[in-house]
Amino acid sequence: MTWHIKTFDQLSAHELYDILQERTRVFVVEQECAYLEVDGKDQASYHLFKIENEQIIAYIRLIPKGVSYKEASFGRVLVHEDYRKTGLGRELVQKGLAFLGDAMGENVVRIQAQSHLQRFYASFGFQAISDVYDDDGIPHVDMIKEEVET
Repeated sequence: MTWHIKTFDQLSAHELYDILQERTRVFVVEQECAYLEVDGKDQASYHLFKIENEQIIAYIRLIPKGVSYKEASFGRVLVHEDYRKTGLGRELVQKGLAFLGDAMGENVVRIQAQSHLQRFYASFGFQAISDVYDDDGIPHVDMIKEEVET
């Protein structure tokens, strides 16, 4: 199992296809949420993913400041259903935060989290900065983390 981090332009056509397929499978089909999954932010982002048996099993999109928010951000966090509850999600977020802090020099990260994951993100030091609100039929909350460890 290998971790990869790439810019949009560094992704092969096959990697991009596999990423978009897995994101659509999780966020559109599994969560039964019809929305425009390909939102124009991928080209400006870094893509951190893990592959096993030629399949993406974990993925996070790392977004520079000024793209989604004035702060850096991440999103599209997913772990393939066969690998959930194994600690892979925690490892994924840790690696994403480390990249934002170390490689990108970001010390504040803002996210839009599904509200049922608020405690998970709080375990990384994120704090809610909004009330829970509906986004495409799924309850979300905005969260921020200051002083990202590098």
